[in-house]
Amino acid sequence: MAIEVRKVVLESVGDASGLASLIDEGVFDADGVIAVVGKTEGNGGVNDFTRIIADQAFRKVLMAKGTRPVEEVDEIPMVWSGGTDGILCPHATIFANVEDDGPVSDEPRLAVGYAMSDVILPEDIGRPAMVAKVAEGVRRAMKAAGIEDPADVHYVQTKTPLLVMDTINDAKERGHTVYTEDPLESMNVSNGTSGLGIAVALGEIEMPTAEQIGHDLSLYSSVASCSSGVELDQAQTIVVGNVRGAGGRYHIGHDVMNDALDREGVYRAIRDAGLDLPERANSDDLDGKVVNVFVKCEADPTSHLRGRRQVALDDSDVHHHRHIKAAVGGVVANAVDDAAVFVSVAAIHQGPSGGGPVAAIVDLG
Repeated sequence: MAIEVRKVVLESVGDASGLASLIDEGVFDADGVIAVVGKTEGNGGVNDFTRIIADQAFRKVLMAKGTRPVEEVDEIPMVWSGGTDGILCPHATIFANVEDDGPVSDEPRLAVGYAMSDVILPEDIGRPAMVAKVAEGVRRAMKAAGIEDPADVHYVQTKTPLLVMDTINDAKERGHTVYTEDPLESMNVSNGTSGLGIAVALGEIEMPTAEQIGHDLSLYSSVASCSSGVELDQAQTIVVGNVRGAGGRYHIGHDVMNDALDREGVYRAIRDAGLDLPERANSDDLDGKVVNVFVKCEADPTSHLRGRRQVALDDSDVHHHRHIKAAVGGVVANAVDDAAVFVSVAAIHQGPSGGGPVAAIVDLG
């Protein structure tokens, strides 16, 4: 078996025709689909229901064209990140198992594993208990992917719960406190805590103290991409890396953008994935071999970018998530000449402060 990975555009909120076409064309079977990571066109906030609409549309296609029972289709990990601000294009990256009759390369090839954590309680979010639960889920997802060495992991995508008024009140009624009573802020907190869990699982950092979560920005994972929403009460974890003997033609690499203008960080990740690029690369050098790039970003908490003052964090009309997602989306889209790139915000503890991790999947033929 090998992993086939393809990117399709969402032509409307509930469009899954790209997935259906790939199945009809025989690129992979519906029953072979093992994970989906996508961007939807909603507001990217707590009440972004476009994520649920896209999720339902994709699962409906898998049910109609496959043989798996609904219980199995419901368990397929689909991580949807809301918000395609600026020039970003709604799209989905689909991972599927396929038969591979060709020769197996001596070089490592793409491998994907999936796991669900234990239930994350409202009072766990932003605290060491959640770090530990996410870390354990990452370890199990690595095992499912056949990855033994953490150095072979290049991208970890999680979806975790955030806090809403119902879960905040539930915790209070049971005698517990919560990290924050602001649902939107809890998105940052949930993402950041997940990032620390990934870092712990991969040996990038030691287990953080409660006081360090959300505050010590020197602690981060270089491969974490964390999203949160109201869709679930566990950490849904997808681990993507490289395994020798895996078969197929895809390879993944990673690096970091050190700030919002670090276009070279995208090319460093692409080189790490195995594509030979000149020192001063541009999109013409990619030769259509980049399947997708996955980026996390955040407005720099110092309110400065390369010495220039920034005002996004002071904007009371447009949330800074929207500002930075659009800005970094433009930088990344320009680097690869494609607006259908995965750019997600709330990147605390994911990559260096003011920047974020970059993962790139390339087709090596």
